[in-house]
Amino acid sequence: MGQGVHMQELPGIGKRYDIDLGSATQRISVVVRHGDIRDLYVFTTKGDEPTAVLELSREQALKLGAVLTGTFFEG
Repeated sequence: MGQGVHMQELPGIGKRYDIDLGSATQRISVVVRHGDIRDLYVFTTKGDEPTAVLELSREQALKLGAVLTGTFFEG
């Protein structure tokens, strides 16, 4: 995958994308499950337990992605 993004197949579940944020204590993982559900895991410590977990529908994930990439415009 792209530099700093690592993909892993999760048999029977979907795919997990680990995003390297360039920090030893901060990282994000996204699990794209079958059925277009995304789970966003935010880690702010070196441990394996996430600080926050959000379940997003495809539509919610698209909105978040648009805001993060600067393509969301309020009319």
